[in-house]
Amino acid sequence: MAASTRKTTRKTETFTDEERAAMKERAQEVKASARRGSRADKAAEDEAAVVAKIAEMEDADRAMAERIHAVVKASAPGLAPKLWYGMPAYAKDGKVVCFFQSAQKFNARYATFGFNDKANLDEGTMWPTAFALTKLTAADEARIGELVKRAAG
Repeated sequence: MAASTRKTTRKTETFTDEERAAMKERAQEVKASARRGSRADKAAEDEAAVVAKIAEMEDADRAMAERIHAVVKASAPGLAPKLWYGMPAYAKDGKVVCFFQSAQKFNARYATFGFNDKANLDEGTMWPTAFALTKLTAADEARIGELVKRAAG
């Protein structure tokens, strides 16, 4: 068969509706960030956006997100709250260090608290960068607080 008459099929991978929505949210976040005025105004708007996003979450995720928001702010006041792909996140020098992802975000069975490579959590040749959450205990909050403090260091 000649090359020009051969039919080729290529499997293309597509994004889920939730992934496309997250990418659209990120594009809107970047646009909004570019339009803002002073650094103080931007910080206040970012904080308000994170609090509003948390308020939109389903009950179990909202309760965890509220606690995590309080723990992160108390443990690492130098981290700035901001939205990142439509999720509450906390950044240092504009780079996301840690984030909370609700279970409903990608129709998952658990919420996630994770760290990006900006986090100073290196421990040997392997260390955890994300944690599945079904609920938060006082011990969990203490551990998250310690990890966030170290990550922001």
